[in-house]
Amino acid sequence: MQSGKAKTGHWVLEFEPEKPLTIEPLMGYTSSSDMRRQVRLTFPTMEEAVAYAQKNGIAFRVEPEKKPKRRQVSYAENFRYDRKMPWTH
Repeated sequence: MQSGKAKTGHWVLEFEPEKPLTIEPLMGYTSSSDMRRQVRLTFPTMEEAVAYAQKNGIAFRVEPEKKPKRRQVSYAENFRYDRKMPWTH
């Protein structure tokens, strides 16, 4: 399976949690009474996300883009004829 880049070109506005998660005693599920935890808004550009937050008086923080930690390699590269090491089972 290969990971693609679908849904990676947008900006997300998430609210900071106001209350910590609690553990439900009967089943052990984690839950919260904070409804804003469920809200996740997406915007096509950073400027639109910042404008929305400023218009609605929402404190915000812009996090830098995370770079991939490794080079993306396709499955077909396993069978290239010019590999440095031969590929075997």
